[in-house]
Amino acid sequence: MSDDHTHVQEFFSARAADWDSRFPDDGPAYAAAVGELGLRPGDRVLDAGCGTGRALPPLRAAVGPSGVVLGADLTPAMLHAAARAGRNRDGRLLLADVAALPLRTAALDTVFAAGLIAHLPRPEQNLRELARVVRTGGKLALFHPIGRTALAARQGRRITPDDLRAEANLGPLLSRSGWNMTSYVDEDARFLALAVRQR
Repeated sequence: MSDDHTHVQEFFSARAADWDSRFPDDGPAYAAAVGELGLRPGDRVLDAGCGTGRALPPLRAAVGPSGVVLGADLTPAMLHAAARAGRNRDGRLLLADVAALPLRTAALDTVFAAGLIAHLPRPEQNLRELARVVRTGGKLALFHPIGRTALAARQGRRITPDDLRAEANLGPLLSRSGWNMTSYVDEDARFLALAVRQR
């Protein structure tokens, strides 16, 4: 396991138990973002870097009982928190690295990823792996319940020109990784970039 993985696991393990209570008002933002994906009953969707599984209930509601909902995370403590919250009833929880997913090629219709991109050690390679598991024409949603400026202020830092989530950086990064960015919103209340899997 790389130092990057160890750092991510340590960071989130220390925060897993009270993660949801730190951000109690994010539920509607997650539901709204999922609503923009255009999911249909029977679709197969992955919440990549699912954390405590806050996206799993709206994802399940969107794909219905015939759909497949998976939540993958690198940190066991986050998955335990998801299960304690009962979100394992909405999707199957996988202890897995998004850099090497235990899924067949083109197995999914959509990947939802909340707050994930900032924690990817090799963004282009890692986004390419997400593309691998999605069918051609399938979707990717990169989401955060607050925008880049508000997040930076919360963390006591400034946005730099090399921020991966800047539209000018993210579009080309996604393109190199097998995705075509179709929409981009960066407001105080949310960040949401949608992309479609290229051929």
